[in-house]
Amino acid sequence: MYRILIADDHPIVRRGLRQILEENRTVLSVEEAGTGQEAIEIVKRRRFDVVLLDISMPGMSGLEALSEIKKLNPGLPVLILSIYPEEDYAVRALKAGASGYLTKKSAPDELITAIKKLCRGERYISPSLAEFLATHLTEENERPLHESLSNREYQVMRLITSGKSLKEAAAVMSLSPKTISTFRTRVLQKLNLKSNAELIQYAMKHDLME
Repeated sequence: MYRILIADDHPIVRRGLRQILEENRTVLSVEEAGTGQEAIEIVKRRRFDVVLLDISMPGMSGLEALSEIKKLNPGLPVLILSIYPEEDYAVRALKAGASGYLTKKSAPDELITAIKKLCRGERYISPSLAEFLATHLTEENERPLHESLSNREYQVMRLITSGKSLKEAAAVMSLSPKTISTFRTRVLQKLNLKSNAELIQYAMKHDLME
């Protein structure tokens, strides 16, 4: 019987995931958190078999929450849930300590299978992600420049290339526009670019546009 924590800032998503879980007889209990920080506090107090963690939340991102959760309980399996395609964030999530990555679109069909694998001590990699890993991962010195970005820098890049202003990106990430501007400067430096226009061209070239 599995004890599951759902961490997602959208109540309707949490409700949908809870329904999927509660319809399965192997799930003992389901708890919810609306932010990454809340998830961390709950993990400090209670024991779970699996954490379902949204990758994109206001304030502390899912990847940052993942890092803190793994510090608290290195053996606790964390399944990252995301609206983003696997090629966008899956590798980063797995490197950060996630035991699996699942798109929310696939959750109704694959969620229970993924949880069972994680509870057996295995990783969950969907067939499409396995294919991506097999065909797209290259040697370290051949990897594109954007893979050198930190998780926050990568998130800022994605927000800017999706058309968000610095102020809008700041609101999404619960940071100041000045901080977002600093991240933008680092992104441009690491990618050897000079402007947002060049950043958008880079994102288009590497299929990073939403």
